[in-house]
Amino acid sequence: MSAFVAAIRTGDDDRPVLTASSAARTVVAVRGLHRFLASEGTTGGDPAREVRPPATPKRLPKAISVDAVTRLLEAASVGDTPTSLRDRAMLEVLYGSGARISEAVGLDLDDLADLSAADDEGVAALRLLGKGRKERLVPLGSYAVRALDAYLVRARPVLAAGGTGTPALFLNTRGGRLSRQSAWTVLGAAARRAGLDAHVSPHTLRHSFATHLLEGGADVRVVQELLGHASVTTTQIYTQVTADTLREVYAAAHPRAL
Repeated sequence: MSAFVAAIRTGDDDRPVLTASSAARTVVAVRGLHRFLASEGTTGGDPAREVRPPATPKRLPKAISVDAVTRLLEAASVGDTPTSLRDRAMLEVLYGSGARISEAVGLDLDDLADLSAADDEGVAALRLLGKGRKERLVPLGSYAVRALDAYLVRARPVLAAGGTGTPALFLNTRGGRLSRQSAWTVLGAAARRAGLDAHVSPHTLRHSFATHLLEGGADVRVVQELLGHASVTTTQIYTQVTADTLREVYAAAHPRAL
């Protein structure tokens, strides 16, 4: 079985045949087959039982620049309609808090600290319910606070008029809670209007939130708390992104770098 794993990973000239992720899926399938054959008595044992799939490399998060984020957020506002104000507020919350898309659409009105209680710098607080129903309180900057205030005063009451009184923060045009799929659609439309060529997902804003904080000097432990990561190991993936950026800047700017 070990020879099989080696064969699907390297060819006769030692070039990879399957990526680590593809090889891992193949090994899992073959292990399942051997387990079934052994349980049916077709074979005398399970030769694949101790074989582990090859480790898959950690994928680096895809972040976009601060300028690209700004263009994206501005493109969310098309006119002054209730849905436009909602879209801008939602995307500002995603980038301003690093929230997962499920956390953002799951927000209720009670999860907002009183926006009028924002401090002198305009920073308020937002309560997010993350994985494992673990609750965390994250700061919300002045841009997101202003966008939310505009949405709550001028847009949400209009959208809520067609519903049944849901406590959801972000509403659809029928007055119900905005779905994850609709939020993806909103983001995709804004990205196209902003002229962003790269694939932009809600996680792109979360990745950008973390990367920009680290580039600005934030401690990785603080970013871990803001993102709601159970382990700092997960958060440390972002430090590699930042280190890559620093190397690029160094190579371009230092007179004796190259």
